[in-house]
Amino acid sequence: MSTFTESGSAGLSALLVEYADLEKRLADPAIHADAATAKSLGRRYAQIGPIVRCSQELTTAREDLEAAREMAAEDAGMAAEAEELATQVDVLERRLSELLVPRDPRDADDVVLEVKAGAGGEESALFAGDLLRMYQRYAERRGWKTEVLGGTDSDLGGFKDVTLSVRGRQDGPDGVWSRLKFEGGVHRVQRVPVTESQGRIHTSAAGVLVYPELDATEAVQIDEKDLRIDVFRSSGNGGQSVNTTDSAVRITHLPTGVVVACQNERSQIQNRARAMEVLRSRLQALADEEAAAKASADRKSQVRTVDRSERIRTYNYPENRISDHRVNYKAHNLDAVLDGDIDDLVDALAAADRAESLDS
Repeated sequence: MSTFTESGSAGLSALLVEYADLEKRLADPAIHADAATAKSLGRRYAQIGPIVRCSQELTTAREDLEAAREMAAEDAGMAAEAEELATQVDVLERRLSELLVPRDPRDADDVVLEVKAGAGGEESALFAGDLLRMYQRYAERRGWKTEVLGGTDSDLGGFKDVTLSVRGRQDGPDGVWSRLKFEGGVHRVQRVPVTESQGRIHTSAAGVLVYPELDATEAVQIDEKDLRIDVFRSSGNGGQSVNTTDSAVRITHLPTGVVVACQNERSQIQNRARAMEVLRSRLQALADEEAAAKASADRKSQVRTVDRSERIRTYNYPENRISDHRVNYKAHNLDAVLDGDIDDLVDALAAADRAESLDS
């Protein structure tokens, strides 16, 4: 039985028309005079591309299957080929049905990721630093660019808090958000801390918050009177160029209590502009989450507390084990995961997310 429904066919027809229109518009040099518009159209074109290609493969496979079945009546040898083509059609229909599931509109976006130490004191701060390096290494593996926007160092070289910008290549439908959006929540670590003299295993936690980074065209309006802006001196690992001037900027959005700091740029003006970009993204993420919560009481929001009991994942050093509790994922390659090899883990989360979308 075909898994491709009539409603899916109608939606596909509309996408094919849109794809042809986008292709025509992107071929117009005048479009590229507006970089923001060209980028937006390019992202949409990349998102629809896999659907169009799968549809074309399915059309060809169906035509070949019809021809093979007609020939099988006169040539018994074509019967086997017809069976293979029928299997191919089934596979392509399932793939197309999955591709037509409404995508997260933010999947192609870049992200801002924050890691905050929680329960566990200095050990938690060290673990926060380990998580930061894990995401930096993962980004490096995928050809993304990272930038530490600011952070507060701990005494032993970890981070009490740190903010990381991750930007992708924008040459495909799946951007940084599509891969890192599942990382928000509390991450728990079980290991012997460097401060432990008795060799006992301790449990501590760090919180991760991840949200899409907005384009300039998506800017959230912020009233200046709602802001408290403080300047301070850049220092430590959070900035690439530690200096002796008060160039770092911390912005507090008074109505929500959201605090953003940036110290990586060379001037106070640049740090303020970058901090405002991050603040807009944070506020938009809050607005999106509130809207989603109203639309669905069952929707799970990112964990914003750093309580070790509200965990999404456990990193167990003695057993070299990584466990994600949302999808019952477990593997004994913690050393590789901490070196940025998290694709299998992300794939498992993405597959569960797609399955949930198909069932809803």
